[in-house]
Amino acid sequence: MTPALLAMALLAAQAAPAGEAPRQHKVTSRRSPAPEPGAENEAIPSLVEGVRSRRDWERRKRPELLRFWTQVLGKLDPAPADQRWFGDVSRVRELDRRETEHYTRIHLEIPLETDFYQRHLLLVPKKFKGRRPAVICWTSTTPDYTAPEGWWGAWLAERGFVVLTSWSFIRSYRDGSNYSTGAQDKVYERFGRWLPMAKMVYDARREARYLAGLPQVDRKRIGFIGFSLGAKAAVYVGAFAPEIAATVALDPHIAVNGSTNWYAPWYLDWTRRWPELPGGGTVLSLLNPDPGRPGFEHDHHELMALAAPRPFLLIGGASGREADGGDSDDRQSGGYVERAREVYRLLGVPDRLEFALTADGHKPNGPAIDAAWQGFFMKHLGGLH
Repeated sequence: MTPALLAMALLAAQAAPAGEAPRQHKVTSRRSPAPEPGAENEAIPSLVEGVRSRRDWERRKRPELLRFWTQVLGKLDPAPADQRWFGDVSRVRELDRRETEHYTRIHLEIPLETDFYQRHLLLVPKKFKGRRPAVICWTSTTPDYTAPEGWWGAWLAERGFVVLTSWSFIRSYRDGSNYSTGAQDKVYERFGRWLPMAKMVYDARREARYLAGLPQVDRKRIGFIGFSLGAKAAVYVGAFAPEIAATVALDPHIAVNGSTNWYAPWYLDWTRRWPELPGGGTVLSLLNPDPGRPGFEHDHHELMALAAPRPFLLIGGASGREADGGDSDDRQSGGYVERAREVYRLLGVPDRLEFALTADGHKPNGPAIDAAWQGFFMKHLGGLH
């Protein structure tokens, strides 16, 4: 058994003892609107129970999950009337360019909306012929959109990947708004109920469309990587952006109700009431339709399953923690991967879903972190020449 396969086997064993279903993550976030005591004793629901075949998954179960999460997010795409806010994404503004030894470094503003030009950094490799794979790299909550150049971009560009670094709109949106000054409210005012996570996916799809139009890029080999905030976006990009061929989520904390703030207004906005929603009229009531039972009925293993059969890598930084990795994914995160892998196994591609649990901490880089994402992209987007 190779070291990678051995690590996967050990993670599965940590997630659930032999013969037992994987358990939900303990809720350790003090600000969670749903403390859910005892959630860690409840099984993560299987997605293949009662699914008879790959055909049954593709024609029945997967569309069922897609409908559910579309209801959660409000919509995946802008309404037809709102398409007027989305013009030609190729009409970029170039701010400056600089030559380095291995790649050309170009600052751009890309029109993610007709009146919203988002800043990006494009890295175009030298000394490589033909159409290249490309990777969209999103930063976290603190540094700016250029930080991924040092984290991942330079390494990728030096090996022939076109790289586009960016960040979520909740870091920098129209009129200078951000997550703390109501960026999500500007989305609601213009587009109606379109949760921030879904808007992030659409922005990433616009970025992928821009890359696909470049003569250097192979549109079938576009990847996405994000750290922390960017990793949260990656979970949803993997599920809902078919343009993305391979996705890396680096420490999103995969459990929807665990140690981090998926409930925040700038992510899934759990407690805002919407008259069109059933039950309690909130996203929380959709994710947890039976509040009398500990643990949620719906969680992010469903999104990893929706990514299948496309490759998806979850990287966690808290291998020494069982149930409170803080901002990092920990051992309990492996249970969600295990459940999603049941779908990948059903589709005949179990090796395309990977979980790298490291001791590197909540960081974009580290010895084990770097080995994981580098190997993943070379494996699934490679073919460099």
